[in-house]
Amino acid sequence: MATKVLMPQLGESVTEGTISKWLVNVGDTVKKYDSLAEVTTDKVNAEVPSTVSGRITEIVVPEGETVEIGTLILYIEESGEVGADAPASTQEAPVQQQPVSAPLQPSAALAASQPAQQKASTNQDGPKQRYSPAVMALSQEHGIDLSRVVGTGAQGRVTRKDVQAIIDAGGQKAAAPVAQNTAPAAVSQPEPTPVAAAATATSVSSVPATSSVDISVASGDQIIPVTPIRKTIASRMIQSKHEAPHAWTMVEVDVTNLVNFRNQAKDEFKRKEGLNLTFLPFFIKAVVESLKEYPMINSTWAGDKIIVKKDINISIAVATEDALYVPVIKHADQKSVLGIAKSVDDLAARTRAGKLTMDDMTGGTFTVNNTGSFGSVLSQPIINAPQAAILSVESIVKRPVVINDMIAVRSMVNLCMSLDHRVLDGLICGRFLQSVKQKLENVGPETKLY
Repeated sequence: MATKVLMPQLGESVTEGTISKWLVNVGDTVKKYDSLAEVTTDKVNAEVPSTVSGRITEIVVPEGETVEIGTLILYIEESGEVGADAPASTQEAPVQQQPVSAPLQPSAALAASQPAQQKASTNQDGPKQRYSPAVMALSQEHGIDLSRVVGTGAQGRVTRKDVQAIIDAGGQKAAAPVAQNTAPAAVSQPEPTPVAAAATATSVSSVPATSSVDISVASGDQIIPVTPIRKTIASRMIQSKHEAPHAWTMVEVDVTNLVNFRNQAKDEFKRKEGLNLTFLPFFIKAVVESLKEYPMINSTWAGDKIIVKKDINISIAVATEDALYVPVIKHADQKSVLGIAKSVDDLAARTRAGKLTMDDMTGGTFTVNNTGSFGSVLSQPIINAPQAAILSVESIVKRPVVINDMIAVRSMVNLCMSLDHRVLDGLICGRFLQSVKQKLENVGPETKLY
């Protein structure tokens, strides 16, 4: 019996996937759970496993094509029945998701937030429509009003191919006026819905489109195609800056005692635990303890309400050569400095090896960004929507400071915080930063690592 392999669901609210590379050819024999193809979505890259053992009889979707979740992509003739034609209707075998073996497509900075969701009605009594992030990003880039696009996907859903067809045809024509004596054909503006159940999405027409101006290319200029991950990052950054009114504040912290303590403990820590004791776990620990004191910082905007999160899940920014990923330390408030250090080391290693899972990228409630790792001393981070704030830890540098009217050389660090002014005000954020500052300056020989 020939088995249908469908485009799998690779994450909440993901509605499309692109076959980036086939790992099998027609005629190949595969075993159950063997990888069949690499698939790219707006949230994750993953390999599609085989659900049966057998021979590949037909590849339906070519490389590079984007199709909806649930679309037939491949036929496999199960072992023992080689030679039969693939029937037009067979029982659909669900594709099981495996841990990814290629880099994830994050949500902005940020890639641990979920993609924007949007609803629109094609007429006043018609069904609501949800657009995939790929469709929304492409429509925003080219100024396409999705409420006027007739979808060819399942249940009339607008696909990326529908939008691309309009672009290839020269763009969208102006809407024709509706005659008074004809049947109603009113087109309503897309209704905003919560982004990841927190931040409110705006309509496509109100989101600033990325530049589509023709730019001259001189001889010798290098043209670099925009990758799916770079498009995703761009979309998330626009979304965050457009929706959240960013405010910014900074404190400087004397971490001389922290530097001394860490330098004294790092060799023994490495010998016992097998990993380096960096400064980042101390900063995360101080942030987590301060979030307990000021839980409002650990919240999200949800349109008509503010959601204060019970769990404290810290997103950390991990850079690779071509992108920035934001995996999440779950239940960071239940971890010691050692536990946080192990989580940071594990997530960073799996990010750079391309082995993060969807669970690793979701659920963050506050982001700590270690910009000091590449020498930055001052930055203004963009909020990792739908979170309410983000903190950048800058580089620790020795500076002359005044102590008791005397000049001393101390190890200083700037903590830069961006906040969503819909949720947070300067007073609570100032108190939060002072709490973090106090905890870092009090690190010393009595500080517990375990």
